[in-house]
Amino acid sequence: MINLEHVGKTFPGQAAPAVGDLSLEVLEGEIAVLIGPSGCGKSTTLRMINRLIEPSSGRITVAGKDVAEQKPHELRLAIGYVIQQVGLFPHRTIARNIATVPELLGWDRARISTRVEELMELVGLEGELAGRYPAELSGGQQQRVGVARALAAEPRLMLLDEPFGALDPLTRDRIQQSFRRIRDTLGLTAIFVTHDMGEALVLGDRIAVMHEGRLVQVGTPRELLTAPADDTVRQLMDTPRRQAAVVDALLAADGPR
Repeated sequence: MINLEHVGKTFPGQAAPAVGDLSLEVLEGEIAVLIGPSGCGKSTTLRMINRLIEPSSGRITVAGKDVAEQKPHELRLAIGYVIQQVGLFPHRTIARNIATVPELLGWDRARISTRVEELMELVGLEGELAGRYPAELSGGQQQRVGVARALAAEPRLMLLDEPFGALDPLTRDRIQQSFRRIRDTLGLTAIFVTHDMGEALVLGDRIAVMHEGRLVQVGTPRELLTAPADDTVRQLMDTPRRQAAVVDALLAADGPR
C-alpha cells in the first residue's frame, strides 16, 4: 500500500537531515507504528506521505502511484488523517464536522447523512451528539469525531499522528481498542505515530523504531521484544517491562485479600 524509497528531508538552515535515506514498505491492511524519541523524524515521515511536507529526496508511492505526481489536495482527500489536537471546526456541529470531506467531494445530502450515522455508530458515539458542537464534548468524544471524520470518504489508508496522546489512560485504552476494532472491520491500512511503546505494542502489526532521522529496526512486536537491534530499541522495550514490574511489585506487596 505504501512504499518509501530512500526518502530524505532536510529543512532550510539545518545541516543535519530531519529524515535521512529512509526506506519502508507498509503492506495493505497493516498497522505500521512509527516510534522513537522527540525529534527523531517520525512525524516528518508521516507528513511526507500526504505531502504536508515535501521530501528533499527519494520517492513515495501509495497504492502504486507516486504521490509527487498527484495534486496535493486530491491526495489528501483520499487519505484519512488524524492528529492529537483533533482540529475540529468549532462552529460546525459534530455531524457537519464528520461530513467535511464528503461535502468537498460533492456527495449528495442523503448519502452524507447515511454515512455520518454509520460512522457515529462505528466509533461509538450516540446519535444525539450529532447536533452538538465540539466544545460540548469530552476529549475522548472529540477524538472519536476526529477518527470518524478521517473515515468519512471511505479511505483505504489512514495516517495518525499521536492521536490519543492527550487523553487520560482509561479513555486512551478504550479508544485504542475501538480503533483496532474499526481497522479490523474496514480492512484499513494505517501508519500510526506514537512515542509510547505500550501503545505501539497494543496497536502495531509491525513497529518501525526511528532515531535521529533513520530507521533502527522494523519488526513485529515479538521480534522487537525478543531481539532488539541496539540499545535504542532495548531502552524503548524496557519501558513497558518496567511498568509491568512495578504493577507486579505493588500487587505482591499488597498481599492476598
